[in-house]
Amino acid sequence: MRTYIAVIALVLGFSSVNAQWLSRPRVQNDQNFDKKPISWGYYFGVNSMDYNFDYQNEQEDIQVEKTVGFNVGLIGDLRLSEFVSLRTEPGLIYTQRNLMYAPDPRFDSEADLLREVPSTYIYLPLALKFNTRRLNNVRPYVQFGVATVTNLSSNEENPDDNFAGQFRTTSSPFFYEMAIGVELYLYYFKFIPSIKGVFAASDELVRDNRPNSPWTGNITKMQTRGVFLNFTFQ
Repeated sequence: MRTYIAVIALVLGFSSVNAQWLSRPRVQNDQNFDKKPISWGYYFGVNSMDYNFDYQNEQEDIQVEKTVGFNVGLIGDLRLSEFVSLRTEPGLIYTQRNLMYAPDPRFDSEADLLREVPSTYIYLPLALKFNTRRLNNVRPYVQFGVATVTNLSSNEENPDDNFAGQFRTTSSPFFYEMAIGVELYLYYFKFIPSIKGVFAASDELVRDNRPNSPWTGNITKMQTRGVFLNFTFQ
């Protein structure tokens, strides 16, 4: 969470320093773009995702090794007013997290200390986007939304659990999100770099069949948190 706050503060500070420079009169590209009631686009980007764990009893924290994943999807934007729009960004999100457990006498081998958790999400968000006034060819915005997610890699219905080497997660978690970005009006289109934070609102862990499992028995909640860096063309 501190990382997200630091990034937001840096962007806001940069915007403040450059406000005077941006406000100088310049030729505006595509002045009628934002008057369209509906606009479309696409995006691609990268992500870094983590898990947050809550435990029933105190234990050494499960370490999460994050990898760099990728995002790709479409943009649909419905203009509600000059400064507010309703946006959806359906996409495909791929990532992998490796869980590293502390040694436990219940583990049979060192291989039991590691669980690889690949995730392929079909991501269906709905968000409200709040724009500032356009400054020449630049327009910052913030966005808040929720998302329903289908995890194609969940193994939720698999009868095998960690005792057979299968770490299982739920297939339909629910996320909420917040994003900041800057719309850059180029000659033929808008280019929009953005940073988005995503947070699971539901428990994603499918527990092992044995209640005293060393992998899942002491976990009360496991939830995704992550950062997306997206580049949108609209």
